[in-house]
Amino acid sequence: MAKGGTSPARPEPTALLEKLGVHLDPELLVLALTHRSFAHEAGGIPTNERLEFLGDTVLGLVVTEALYRRHPDLSEGDLARMRAATVSQRALAAVARTLGLGKYLLLGKGEIRTRGFDKDSILSDTVEALIGATYLSHGLETSRALVHRLVDDTLDVAAGLGAGLDWKTSLQEAAAERGLGSPEYVATFEGPEHARVFHSTVRIDGVTYGSGSGSAKKHAEQGAAEETYRALLEKFPLPAADAAAGDKAGKPAGA
Repeated sequence: MAKGGTSPARPEPTALLEKLGVHLDPELLVLALTHRSFAHEAGGIPTNERLEFLGDTVLGLVVTEALYRRHPDLSEGDLARMRAATVSQRALAAVARTLGLGKYLLLGKGEIRTRGFDKDSILSDTVEALIGATYLSHGLETSRALVHRLVDDTLDVAAGLGAGLDWKTSLQEAAAERGLGSPEYVATFEGPEHARVFHSTVRIDGVTYGSGSGSAKKHAEQGAAEETYRALLEKFPLPAADAAAGDKAGKPAGA
């Protein structure tokens, strides 16, 4: 990966298709890789945002169906949390990095300077745009196969995440179990609109326990909730049986 604000050398985008295992029309592929910052500097050409919108829907459908079929005994709430973990910005950005997607992106000069080719938000949006382009070109079955190739490992991990499926919900439950007040989130942000960084802290009964940062408010809150959840388990341990269950729920996948 290039250092500082230097963009990595951009290879031919068709090389990406081999990694994806699909064929796309060259113009549609370029559109899927075109970030709005590049489009603006190029005089207002189309961006990948419409493809992203379509791909997000296809991704959600395929993941929801897979979870429904694989986990017949889980509740709607558990399935929803597993889906959220699988299609989250962080999870999709991790998929993008395994593809080396950053080096294929069409970004404006400002995004290149701020390392947009390695930002979770841009990477995850582009994964969805590629799924949308695949759907337009080949329909649902080919798109379903692509989604499974991209996220099946994440689906498997989500099944063992426990509390990590949704840290805010898990924190709310942990605080209630300990007779504490509801978590309160305090958010701030910095930077220009196109490169904004959000910060969040969590207070419970007037005490600040954790903090987090991210490219979106919800990601900062999830990070703060995770830190606070772990702090509560340490500071307010439940009786032995309950504590063992809590430790299991909070254990990161693969630990």
